[in-house]
Amino acid sequence: MQLSVIILNYNVRYFLEQCILSVQEAIRGLEAEIIVVDNNSPDDSCQMIKERFPEVILIENKENVGFPKGNNIGVESAKGEYVCILNPDTVVAEDTFEKILAFARTKTDLGIIGCKLIDGTGNFLPESKRGIPSPWVAFTKISGLYKIASSSNIFGRYYAGHLAENQAGKVAVLVGAFMVLKRELYKEVGGFDERYFMYGEDIDFSFSVLKKGLSNYYFHETSIIHYKGESTVKDGTYMKRFQQGMELFYEKNMKSSIFFSIFMKFGMLFFSFIKMFQGKSKPKINPESYIFVSDDQVLKEKLQVALKKNIQIQKFENQKAVFSQTFSDKEPVEVILDNNHLTFKECISVLEAHKNKNMTFKILPKKSDFIIGSNSNNDRGEVVRF
Repeated sequence: MQLSVIILNYNVRYFLEQCILSVQEAIRGLEAEIIVVDNNSPDDSCQMIKERFPEVILIENKENVGFPKGNNIGVESAKGEYVCILNPDTVVAEDTFEKILAFARTKTDLGIIGCKLIDGTGNFLPESKRGIPSPWVAFTKISGLYKIASSSNIFGRYYAGHLAENQAGKVAVLVGAFMVLKRELYKEVGGFDERYFMYGEDIDFSFSVLKKGLSNYYFHETSIIHYKGESTVKDGTYMKRFQQGMELFYEKNMKSSIFFSIFMKFGMLFFSFIKMFQGKSKPKINPESYIFVSDDQVLKEKLQVALKKNIQIQKFENQKAVFSQTFSDKEPVEVILDNNHLTFKECISVLEAHKNKNMTFKILPKKSDFIIGSNSNNDRGEVVRF
């Protein structure tokens, strides 16, 4: 078997459904399996998988064991030569795994491969590629100095500024939302350190691979959506776990001193507080106009009833969806992308092509009765059933 895709889920049933649909399309033509590990979700995630995706391997934990242990459990059952650690709040393109595996086979020093992540508005997520957060690198992030010269080797190392968004190459740290590596290597480094619960474990894991003398790679030639924040509410518990994760990483991997300890203590408190503050929900943007990219008039009528708004239908032609500037220049527009009509790759391309144009986006997954998306990488997403 070539690939095992491990999806650790907690309480994001609709995002999980869309994720599995996208992965199923992406593994066509490959010898692959999908393993979902559920961390005792209180919603009906497990029932949905049993009913809609009986071919998916489902592991039901009796408690929320955290990100590291949950993924380790999944990999333990995996049979693929490669494993992909994948968040449930992601959407992969149909050719994502084909491209990633082809790239992997060209490397003799392969550690982990990550790819280009965008949020639900089409904007690039800089954490797609990162550096080791040494004291100075962490300080540039905490203080905002990295914004001064993001490509500088002095100030820009937190987000691996030596590489541009659309440039593949070696990086130190990859985000746990999407990681591809050989299953043998995963086990050789001991998997994720289960002393973490959530936050910091992907940095630690990336660092463990580097210490083996291997290289981690950022690969820009495939983009996936990462809605972010769907499995976690950024509250006091978040702040505590974030701080604990970073403390463990520094204790385990960095040389310590009194100055270093004091600096990191205050720095992590400040940084985790900022992260929590960023997670506060913003007022919801109510679109004035809706565009449904599809050719299905029946679905359009159903959406109009659910949204209580008039919807303009538009076809996707010549691999493009071209929207009238009269919409985007004057009022917020919600674009609903019909996955019955468009591929996931085409949906992703629409987000990237029309980012920052006063548009928000939802996807209607194939053979589903809901639309789903997120208008901010700090806010929880939105699901509308019809």
